[in-house]
Amino acid sequence: MSTVLAIQKERVEKRYSAHIDPDGIQRVNIKAGSYYFDPNYIVVKVNTPVELNIVKESGIIPHNFVLEINGTHIKEEIKKEGTKISFMPMQIGKFEFYCDKKLPFLPSHRDEGMWGIIEVVK
Repeated sequence: MSTVLAIQKERVEKRYSAHIDPDGIQRVNIKAGSYYFDPNYIVVKVNTPVELNIVKESGIIPHNFVLEINGTHIKEEIKKEGTKISFMPMQIGKFEFYCDKKLPFLPSHRDEGMWGIIEVVK
């Protein structure tokens, strides 16, 4: 008989408040790696376009970016050279993003801590 111990990794919040560039777009650079997003808490303004540039760290483990916002489901593979995701946040609130990849018999990347929050403010 064996006992399985689940160890929750300590998750550190890395917060970033987006600024509006001269062209009116809020741009955020995100690094995706071994079960993390950096930053993992992003604050953006409502009704102002957002452009996320997500870059995958080197390695063979695949990652993606999943977000449901404004009734739209976004799901994109993350590439080493970068993946751009654009959207217009149209309602105030907190929206979770995550990686939904999972290897057989192992916890999902989301369960391992690869998730974050986009907070849309006035």
